[in-house]
Amino acid sequence: MFDRPPVTEPDHARTDPVADSVERLCRLYDARIAQTDGDLSPEDARELKAMAAIYDLDTDRPSAEVWRDLRAVVTRQAPDVAPDAAPPTNAQALTLLVVEDDADAAASLTELLTEAGHSVVGPFHSAAAAEAAAALHAIDAALLDINLSGEMTGVQLAEVLSARWDVRVIFISGDVGAAARHADLAEALVLKPYNAAQILEAVARLDQPG
Repeated sequence: MFDRPPVTEPDHARTDPVADSVERLCRLYDARIAQTDGDLSPEDARELKAMAAIYDLDTDRPSAEVWRDLRAVVTRQAPDVAPDAAPPTNAQALTLLVVEDDADAAASLTELLTEAGHSVVGPFHSAAAAEAAAALHAIDAALLDINLSGEMTGVQLAEVLSARWDVRVIFISGDVGAAARHADLAEALVLKPYNAAQILEAVARLDQPG
């Protein structure tokens, strides 16, 4: 399902223009929201809604709420990594729980992560099965879809994994609104449709402090 990116030597000297742009955007709108108590000028409000619409976020809300969710998405989402980008070469091998109710996507994720040197627990299509597995295995992190089969959602599972076992979470979902509302539960968001390089980059983030 995924095209595997080639392995090349990392360029340690390069800067990250995406991270720089996100940081500038956050500084700008954090200040605007704070200075106006959320009552943005018509021009700023239109600009904010235009950015939020890119992610299909609900813009028919107060500007402070729209910015809260948009900020969560842009700061935690996997960057737009090209499919043929070189994968991280210094990522630590982790034990990863995979919870995805699309069978093809789950199989591809498992293959990708295993080939990258990680151990995979799963994949599971329901939160209940994944929760039981987490009780029996030492899990470093979990890749969770949000909308799962069964009564329990990926958001609820993330809460359980974090509270009981201090498991770190990456949301992999096409439900951008839900991912944004619950972004505080995750260390990264990988929005569907995604590619292999985005998955590997998000997992590599787990090695990075703060």
